[in-house]
Amino acid sequence: MEKKLMPLKEAIERFVSDGDKVALGGVGRNRCPMDAVREIIRQGKKNLHLIGREKGLDFDMLIGAGCVSKVSFALISLEEFGLAPNFRRYAQEGKIEIDEHACGSIINSIRASAMGIPCIPVKGFIGSDVLRHSKTIKEFICPFTGEKLVLVKALNPDVAIIHAHKADEYGNVQLFGSPWEDIYMAKAAKKVIVTVEEIVPHEEVKKNPHLTAIPYFYVSAVVHAPRGAYPTSCDSYYNYDDEHIKEYVQLAKTPEGFQEYLKKYVYKE
Repeated sequence: MEKKLMPLKEAIERFVSDGDKVALGGVGRNRCPMDAVREIIRQGKKNLHLIGREKGLDFDMLIGAGCVSKVSFALISLEEFGLAPNFRRYAQEGKIEIDEHACGSIINSIRASAMGIPCIPVKGFIGSDVLRHSKTIKEFICPFTGEKLVLVKALNPDVAIIHAHKADEYGNVQLFGSPWEDIYMAKAAKKVIVTVEEIVPHEEVKKNPHLTAIPYFYVSAVVHAPRGAYPTSCDSYYNYDDEHIKEYVQLAKTPEGFQEYLKKYVYKE
């Protein structure tokens, strides 16, 4: 096995390119790859197509920093902290392309990619406005049952970026708590960057092989990034920082305020 441990700056430089489709792990304010998001902004990546289910601070920061041209999502929100201000501003002004889904369709679009198939059938959506506007969800008649269903197009990410709990230097990744869609993302993407709270010896991984959620052969780079999900949470390590998120919401209400946030928390590093 090749050792894949590398600094975050190198991982982003090597594996994230302008124009890539980038799937970001985590959900809402939980276990989002925030260190990687900040590094993408610092490196000035452009024209990214972001993919995720229920996303928040990670998507909103990348959008506000001018890194994004398209988003595929079910929800982009800061939950009880309010709307995602950059996303709302860019969407209303037509500065980003919107590929809106429901949870079931975005999850299945990633599953289809992981399975290596171009699309996958799902139930639901019939009569929904999502079908009227979507270019990636289409009605069809099942040839076996005659039932009206929908097909969801595979999204095929170029790179997935996931924050996890532990990994060894070869990229065997351990995830605790809910994995959400992160394992599907790792299987779907051409390249996978995993930031982790802890690097553990390979011997520890071999003693507990059942804990390996993402095996090394899916992983392109593993990065030691303690508190790498901050200010979102990493279950069993730390909670989300509600005061930080409140500050973000206040500053990001305007483009000028968002630039102040970036200077304070992103470019300072």
